[in-house]
Amino acid sequence: MEVIELFKHLVSTKSETPDDAGLLDFIAEYLEGFEIIRVDVEDVKNLFAYKKFGEGEHLCFAGHVDVVPAGEGWNSDPYVATEKDGYIYGRGTQDMKSGVAAFVQALKEVENFNGTLSLLLTSDEEGDAFYGTVKVLEYLQEKGMLPDVAVVAEPTCEDVFGDAIKVGRRGSINGYITLKGKQGHAAYPEKAINPIHNIAQPLASMAGVDLDDGDEHFAPSKFVVTDIRSGMQVTNVTPNELKMMFNVRNNTKTTQKEVREFVAKHMDGLDYELKLTQGSYPFKTDTDTKLVRKIDEAIEKVTTHKPKHSTAGGTSDARFLAQFGVDVIEFGVKNDTIHSVNERTTKEEVQKLYEVFSVLVKIW
Repeated sequence: MEVIELFKHLVSTKSETPDDAGLLDFIAEYLEGFEIIRVDVEDVKNLFAYKKFGEGEHLCFAGHVDVVPAGEGWNSDPYVATEKDGYIYGRGTQDMKSGVAAFVQALKEVENFNGTLSLLLTSDEEGDAFYGTVKVLEYLQEKGMLPDVAVVAEPTCEDVFGDAIKVGRRGSINGYITLKGKQGHAAYPEKAINPIHNIAQPLASMAGVDLDDGDEHFAPSKFVVTDIRSGMQVTNVTPNELKMMFNVRNNTKTTQKEVREFVAKHMDGLDYELKLTQGSYPFKTDTDTKLVRKIDEAIEKVTTHKPKHSTAGGTSDARFLAQFGVDVIEFGVKNDTIHSVNERTTKEEVQKLYEVFSVLVKIW
């Protein structure tokens, strides 16, 4: 089976989170000669496959087989890999069955390597991610089998294939504010405390504001308001409270402490409650490490492009690898149609991604 044929098979298997639809069993069988470990938790299926060739470093390729729901309005069946004008359409073509196909095929064909090669796959990346990659890493840590370095095959390229890798990611802080008021008649505002009026002035100084200046690798951490709701959907009653939600995609300069202090400064004197949760934490892989140098070299050999080192975008399972002390980068196809209707990628990109991973293994 060639990489494009493998890719089409993956795309044509409906594996919506957290259902792997049998893909992990298929991949385990496909990687003949690899040792297989299954770390299935609850409804989540996880696969770790490894092969020790020598005493050198442990290089892991990681990703997920689950996809988000397809939604409505596709021009073709989202769970059939449909070729048209050089593109392959289907849910997960970019995010990230292209990456999975590329590294699975590359690993299958390896004959020599001075160390250990492995892959880590989950069916719980697009969901809550409670029982996926992190559970496998916990198991590997207990067994003393954590990889030294890892490549997550998320789609990273922006304009052309090979133009960007991710060397880190921002974290994600979620905030929930409840601003207290006192319900009353709109005709007697002096007898009420209107939380909408009270939020108006501080909100102007909070919404869209940068909490830090960022740095050469990270954009500033921005206070982004995502939802405000209050009232009873009538015109003559002022509300008793207001609820506001916000998100801060934070870099390494801003933590929950700074977010809490920012809110306190601007809402001083108001009766409010603040709850913060953190879905992920920021990380950055040193660009002078062997991993970054070698992936840059492999990409240049295949594409002639020298990729930029980015930290843009949302979260990925790379955050878990970083938390376990594993040097990690992300590299995959273009990301211009991820999670969208008529998601697509080109056969050429999938082929070249497979070639990059094959070269990486050879030059390691």
